[in-house]
Amino acid sequence: MSFAAATEEIDEVKERAHFVAVVNAFKYYKLCSLDRIHKSEKIISMLPITHQRRLDKYKTYLTKFKQCLDVNNTIVHLIIKDVDTMFENVDHSNSMEIGTNGESFGCNYNNCEIASQKQHKMQHDVEKVQSVLKNIVRDWSDIGAAEREQCYTPILNELEERYPKEEYSDRGQVKVLVPGAGLGRLAWETAARGFACQGNEFSLFMLFASNFILNRCPEANKYTVHPWVHQYVNNVTCDHQLLAAQFPDVRPSGDRPNHNFSMTAGDFLKVYTEAEEWDCVATCFFIDCAPNVIEFVERIYSILQPGGFWINLGPLLYHYSDMTTENSIEPPYDILLDIIRDVGFDILKEQTGVKTKYAQNPNSMMQHEYDSVFFVCRKPYC
Repeated sequence: MSFAAATEEIDEVKERAHFVAVVNAFKYYKLCSLDRIHKSEKIISMLPITHQRRLDKYKTYLTKFKQCLDVNNTIVHLIIKDVDTMFENVDHSNSMEIGTNGESFGCNYNNCEIASQKQHKMQHDVEKVQSVLKNIVRDWSDIGAAEREQCYTPILNELEERYPKEEYSDRGQVKVLVPGAGLGRLAWETAARGFACQGNEFSLFMLFASNFILNRCPEANKYTVHPWVHQYVNNVTCDHQLLAAQFPDVRPSGDRPNHNFSMTAGDFLKVYTEAEEWDCVATCFFIDCAPNVIEFVERIYSILQPGGFWINLGPLLYHYSDMTTENSIEPPYDILLDIIRDVGFDILKEQTGVKTKYAQNPNSMMQHEYDSVFFVCRKPYC
């Protein structure tokens, strides 16, 4: 399945630097994750002997956590293998040597503060790698089936209802766009139903992993990850922290949905500028990723053909809301509906209180659940 990078004008130096930074985050996944285990071991070693003895069982589990990191690290390195040439229209192979010598952890002469900032940034990026492992479980393992049923099935059912096979014998003529595609399962499922589907994703972390799964996983349940090994709180047992998940639950590159399936990398607003290009836009946990959600609504309206549908499910987390460097607006759902109508959409269906989770550890003592919204809109014919 093809991957293409956005073709809008970019700062090539910054683009290469970002690409290398993401690759480095995958490379340093194990080292940074080990730091957390070493911290626990150090704290335990400083406790009174009687306390250390009472933690003997826990110390054996810390050793098992390290073994889980080894398993995860194998997957992490498979993900970044050959990513320098994963895009059809961009070759990053000349930039892959930049910044791979571990300078993020260096501290020389008067550069300690700069090195500390780099290490903090690296730790933050490694946490994104850890999040990718959880998203693999959400999108491509049996453990994630319940979440996919909550989040993807309503959208897929709506596609079936709007484009019944009796009327659309050749669904390959129906173009469906899935922006914010993440690891690509919703887009893959859409294509598997015969639609011409394209997923779009901005995050290189997600794109690296989706490229591995969609293009290099011809067998089902071949690989194993330990997605919760980084969660040190709200565990009932250590075994829950050690829990393994096999993936992918299907054969994504062995059972290709159809030849009309692709992924693009880049900013949704910059990649999709051609008016009336798509029959349907399906968004899941996406519209609140915009600093200005109105821009997303207007762009979706613009790129839809007259009579086209917009199907949406998700919360309104508004990811940029607490970022001091970003200008973010956060209209509540009722005002957002007014905006959608004002842009020109006819709202055909809408529902609140849809129970959804996102990459949730099913065994955790703390469970995060959204009361999401689900709506279907149509762009009028005139």
